[in-house]
Amino acid sequence: MESYSTQFFSQIDKLRNQLLISIDGVTDRERVEEEIKPQEILTRIESIILGIVGSLSKNEAPVLQLPNRSSWSNVDFDSGIGLQMSSEHSVTTVRSNCPSSVTKFAQILKILSVIYRLVQSNSYATKRDVYYNNTQLFGSQRSVDMIVDDISCMLKVSRRALHVLATSKGLIAGDLCYLEEDGTRIDCRSSSAAVSVSPNIYGIRNIVSSAKFVLIVEKDATFQRLLNDDFCAKLSPCIMITGKGVPDVNSRLMVKKLWDTLQIPLSLLRPWWTIADCMESM
Repeated sequence: MESYSTQFFSQIDKLRNQLLISIDGVTDRERVEEEIKPQEILTRIESIILGIVGSLSKNEAPVLQLPNRSSWSNVDFDSGIGLQMSSEHSVTTVRSNCPSSVTKFAQILKILSVIYRLVQSNSYATKRDVYYNNTQLFGSQRSVDMIVDDISCMLKVSRRALHVLATSKGLIAGDLCYLEEDGTRIDCRSSSAAVSVSPNIYGIRNIVSSAKFVLIVEKDATFQRLLNDDFCAKLSPCIMITGKGVPDVNSRLMVKKLWDTLQIPLSLLRPWWTIADCMESM
C-alpha cells in the first residue's frame, strides 16, 4: 500500500509540473474587472429613485427600463469573458400604472432598497435571504432571482457588487483552511464532516493547504461514502469537493479559486468510475 501511495503521489507531482509548464505559454484572457466603488453603486441607485420622484412631481406614472435579457440579439459573446449584454441592447419597460407590471415595479423597488442597505453597510445576503425578506410580495424565489439579475444588468455591475450572493449547496473536505471575508476561520481538516462551500468565494483569503490534488466528486452519495471511508486521511493530503449533482455557481467558483491559488491537479470522479479512472480536468 505504501509503495502504491508513493507511486500515486509521484504521478500527481508529474502531472502538476506538466500543468504548470502548459499554462506558461497560455495567454491569460481572463478579464480583470475594474473595481466599482460602493459609492458609485449607491449613486446609480439614487439616480433611479430620483427619476421616479421626478416623474411623480410631474404627475406622471414612473417607469423603469430594464435591459431585455430574453433576446439573444442583445447578448454578445467574448471568449475571454463569456456572455455579456451588448452595448446597444433593447429595453423592457416596467410601468407603475399597468396592472400587468405594477407588482414587478414594486418588487424591483423593494430589492433596490435591500441592495442599497447591503452596500451601504458593507454586508451580504443570499438571494434566499432577500426572498424571505418579503415572501408575500415576491411570491417565489424565481422572481427574486430574475429581478436581481435584471438590476445587475440595469446598474451594469456584477451580482456580487450588489452584495447579493447565491446560496451554496456544495460541500468540501480535506487538507484546507482559509479565512472568510468577515474573518471567520474555516478549517476543513478539523472536522469529520464536510464543510459547506462558502457563498462568498471572492471574499476568501489566506488559503492554506498542502494538498497534492483536488478530487471533484459529482454525486453527494459518492462524496459521503468516501467521507465515511476516511478517504481524505487515507490518501492525504488532498481536497475533496462536491456540487451535489449539477454544480452550483459557488462550487464552480471554489474549484477555480483552488486552482488559481494552489495550482494542483483537479480530478473528476463520477459514480461509474474507479479512482484509477479519475480524469484531470484542467
